[in-house]
Formats: sequence, C-alpha cells, structure tokens
Amino acid sequence: MGMTMTQKILAAHAGLDHVEAGQLIEAELDLVLGNDITSPVAIHEMDKMKADTVFHKDKIALVMDHFIPNKDIKSAEHCKCVREFACRHEISNYFDVGEMGIEHALLPEKGLTVAGDVIIGADSHTCTYGALGAFSTGVGSTDMAAGMVTGKAWFKVPSAIRFNLTGKPKKWVSGKDVILHIIGMIGVDGALYKSMEFTGDGIKNLSMDDRFTIANMAIEAGGKNGIFPVDDQTEAYMKEHSMRSYKVYEADEDAVYEAEYTIDLSKLEPTVAFPHLPENTKTMNEISQEIVIDQAVIGSCTNGRIEDLRTAAEILKGRKVKKGVRCIIIPATQSVYLQAMEEGLLKIFIEAGAVVSTPTCGPCLGGYMGILAAGERCISTTNRNFVGRMGHVESEIYLASPAVAAASAVMGKIAAPEELGL
Repeated sequence: MGMTMTQKILAAHAGLDHVEAGQLIEAELDLVLGNDITSPVAIHEMDKMKADTVFHKDKIALVMDHFIPNKDIKSAEHCKCVREFACRHEISNYFDVGEMGIEHALLPEKGLTVAGDVIIGADSHTCTYGALGAFSTGVGSTDMAAGMVTGKAWFKVPSAIRFNLTGKPKKWVSGKDVILHIIGMIGVDGALYKSMEFTGDGIKNLSMDDRFTIANMAIEAGGKNGIFPVDDQTEAYMKEHSMRSYKVYEADEDAVYEAEYTIDLSKLEPTVAFPHLPENTKTMNEISQEIVIDQAVIGSCTNGRIEDLRTAAEILKGRKVKKGVRCIIIPATQSVYLQAMEEGLLKIFIEAGAVVSTPTCGPCLGGYMGILAAGERCISTTNRNFVGRMGHVESEIYLASPAVAAASAVMGKIAAPEELGL
C-alpha cells in the first residue's frame, strides 16, 4: 500500500520506512512555533518539567503578533514573559515590535519553513506551511512545551482526501474563493483529522500567495493539515527566501485516499461565507438580498500578503470608501508593509479613506484594532466567522477575498468588483 505526501514526510521524521493512517508515531521536529497568547502557557508548562534548556535554539520561533503593539497590561505581561524566555534561552527566531509580522506570513518569508519539514505551532493556522510542501499542524500549548524541550511530538498518522484542481481561475477569483468553495462543499468537519492533499494541473495557475491562503484554512474544514506538491513556483519561493536545504516528497501512485474531489478552477465564482460558519457559503450571484456593512477588514494570516494588498489597491484606486464604513487594511509583515509603501499602495488606501495598521492579528480574533459592536456587520478576509469572533455576539462576520472586501467597502454593502465596472 502506497503512502500520501504527508505520510511520507511523517515516516521519514519517525525513522520508519512505512506508516499507515491511524498509526501512532513519534516524529522529529524541524520547527516549534508559538505566539504571544500561546507561548506563555507553554513556558509555564516547561517550567513544571524543570527543563533547563530548549532542544535547539534555532528551531524555535516565537512571534509576538496577536496583541502587538501591546493593547493592555495583560498583553504586555505576556510579551514580557516570552521576551525574557527568548533572551534566557538565546532563541534565534524571536520577533517583536519592529521585526514581527503575522506568524504564518512571517515564517515562510524569513525562510524558516521549507518543503519536507515537520512543524508544530501553538496556533491552529500553522497548517499554512503546507503550501511549501511541509507537514505543519496546530497543537496545544502543552505539546508546544514538550516540543521545545524534546524536539519531538507524537502524531496519529492522518488519512487523506485528495483535491484535484484543474483549469485557471477567472479575474477576481483567488485562493480564498477556492478554499471557501471547498469548505462549503465538504463542511467544517468534512476533513476532520485528515490531510487535505491538493494535486492537479490547475495548481500551476495558483500563486504562492493563493496556496498559502488555501493551506491556511485547511483547519476550517477540520483538516489536520493541508499540503501542496512542490513545483517550480515553490522552489523559486524557497530559493528566494531561504538558505536551508529542503526535501521534496511525492505521493505514491497507489496512495490511499478516503475521498477524491475534482474542482475546475475556471468555474469558480467570488464566494462569501455567511455567519456563523465558514461552510455557510454563497457565490456572489447567489446573494439576492442587500447586505449593508459597517466594516471591512483586509489582512490576517489568510490574506495580508502583497498580492492581497495589490488586489485591494486595484479596486480602491480613484475610489472612496463608502461614508459610514470603516475600512481597515493590515499588511501581514513589515516587509509587506514596506513593499506596499514603495509601490504606492498605502497612498491609494489612505486617499480612499481606509486606515493602515501595523502587522497584527488584532481584529481577526476579536482582540483589538477593529472590534464589532452589537448589530454591526463586517466583511473580512480573515478565516473564521463564529459567533462573537470579532466582537459582540450579536455582530456578524462575512468572509471573503480581498477583491470582494474592497469592492464592498466602496459600495457600503457586500458587492463584487464587477459592480464597480471592473
């Protein structure tokens, strides 16, 4: 019986020739990730272990991104805890104000994640790095602590679902629309503890930013991880960003999948997930009622990369955000922020009446920089629209691509770019 791409990576890191779905293994880790919310818990757990040091100071990444710059005393104390830990253990990859970015955009950009890696992170969207052909998955803070000490983690080898992507997306259809379509199709538990493995000749028509977005939201379908094959685009990205060596794994021809789906990218339409689950999707031509919005957020670990900002700028250029709508744009990293500035995108945003934030996860999890009041509606490029996710339990979140979010900010209601004549 053949192995999937994920199973091959796990087998190699467990020192085994073969693994099967459901098998329990202990695997060597290439990177352990934590942020300003989850790391303090892991640090306190590590203290209970009475561990003197970490397994490898270069294989731990601590990214202050959720409440940075600190929004209150509690967040300041959390960051102080992590800062002191990083200093004490000489952690090489510690990112604070001025260096930080949203973790899942920052680590690939810094070259800390490459093909063939096994990565755990105390954040559910750690599955993002599957875009590079790595096995990456979210864990709890206790598992993060054990990983920091031992450099190992236990896994149950996941079974897999294959998504065969064909065709080329039309204008204004992006990776966000692809993954929302998939989640709408299989549901938020449709890939529960399974590896979502993407294949097909349509992948060449998806940029790396598209792939990061798709892998990022594998968890929203319940997936253990999402993973893409390594192609010329992947290798070019890794060579640009990293000096690390990498290893390419390919699924066996006789690999076993629990289910297989074929998706023609050319037939997809801009898609919106309605409250209060990512599976509650409608294409723009299926939305019959007018949905007035109070806020638009363009950013997050899902859609805060340079392509996302370029798309938003293309729509906002020469236009104004609708009076009464708050449009918040958040570059995912300092590098993205700088590139957006050099390309003139920030000028476009400000002239349109939007605000530009320092890199932060803030509004995505209802932290700060965009909290919703009762009865307010937000269209957002983030990844979750659960009850109370971005603020009051009586607020509503609609998930969409940067193109739809930008067009909606101008129209003051959920709208497609075509409604602006684009």
